[in-house]
Amino acid sequence: MRKVFATILAATMAFSLMACGGSSSGGASSAAAEATTAAAEASTAAAEASTAAAEASTAAAETSGDLKVAVFYYSFTDTYISSVRAALDAELTAAGVEFTNFDSNNDQATQNDLVNTAINDGYNLLVVNLVTSGSEDSANEIIAAANGVPVIFFNRAIEADGNEGAVLNAHDDIAFIGTDAPEAGHLQGKMIGDYLLENYDEVDLNGDGTISYAMMKGDEANVEAIYRTQYGQEDADAVLTAAGKPALEYFDASNASKYQVDANGQWSAAAAKEFMDTNLAQYNEANGNMIELIICNNDNMAEGSISSLEEAGYNTGAADATVIPVFGVDATEAAQALISAGKMTGTVKQDAEGMAKAICDTAVAIGGGASVADAISQVAGSADMYSIAGDIANKLFVAYAPFM
Repeated sequence: MRKVFATILAATMAFSLMACGGSSSGGASSAAAEATTAAAEASTAAAEASTAAAEASTAAAETSGDLKVAVFYYSFTDTYISSVRAALDAELTAAGVEFTNFDSNNDQATQNDLVNTAINDGYNLLVVNLVTSGSEDSANEIIAAANGVPVIFFNRAIEADGNEGAVLNAHDDIAFIGTDAPEAGHLQGKMIGDYLLENYDEVDLNGDGTISYAMMKGDEANVEAIYRTQYGQEDADAVLTAAGKPALEYFDASNASKYQVDANGQWSAAAAKEFMDTNLAQYNEANGNMIELIICNNDNMAEGSISSLEEAGYNTGAADATVIPVFGVDATEAAQALISAGKMTGTVKQDAEGMAKAICDTAVAIGGGASVADAISQVAGSADMYSIAGDIANKLFVAYAPFM
């Protein structure tokens, strides 16, 4: 009824205008027609945009639905890896991707068996946190088992130090998402050096003008561990000596390596605590040779070191407690809590959420038909924290950042 009335009213108004005569009536009629045409075109454009959005949404859903992803972690017990797992679970779930997590229990043979089982079970994309870091043989064995199924390696290097590209450049259906190994060591070393310059007299407990340090290495062969151990100390020395201070002095002159390493390669709090319990029995304030600084390859080892210090009366969080500076890498929730409590001095953030998002976005892009290199390129351009690793098109770095 309203439409009929509106039609009658419009016709009456048009007749009245025509009856008045003159050029103005023709202009009004033309303007009305143009307005009607514009409205129709706008309506059509809106409909087309809505259709395009619906098609894009459907395509994304179909892409996610086609993916069946197997995610292999070197160990569920590693604190940082647990953070990545939680973040990746959330990302894949939100993207509508079907996935299953597998715990390799820090055993390469176990991981290889799990990969073979996953391929036989029809998984069409593998995400692999390699157990034997830096082992090209282990990486190639997994690639061979995948037999053309795309593989996204992450976090733990798949190539030997100095042999970058040996595996990645030989295959166009694999990728690596991780970090620039030396970067964490450089950031940690500068952080330590700057902190010591600002607090030198407080840290130098025996007043001998030199800072005595301990170094906790996570794994003998891991590339990240090698560079963190090297640059965490070297870059701190560079800051100190540039300011006229002496270089750091390793607490145990009989230890030529100048570090203590987790023999199981697990970067564990337990290993660090055991080392520090033994160290403090001989190197302490009563003997005038107290360890005055502890540098750790990761936050787990920092936690273990702090536990030992607390038992000895240090780093308790009390206002009057003596604090031995402890530095780690990862910025886990536990480490951030220790820093807030005044028990830990600093760490280097390894972005678990950023790594998880990069893995998920790469997987979805591959599932949508992009080549591995194109998928990595898309992710690299999506945020400042990501970058392509030099001239290796299928290798993505997630940036570190200092955290104190």
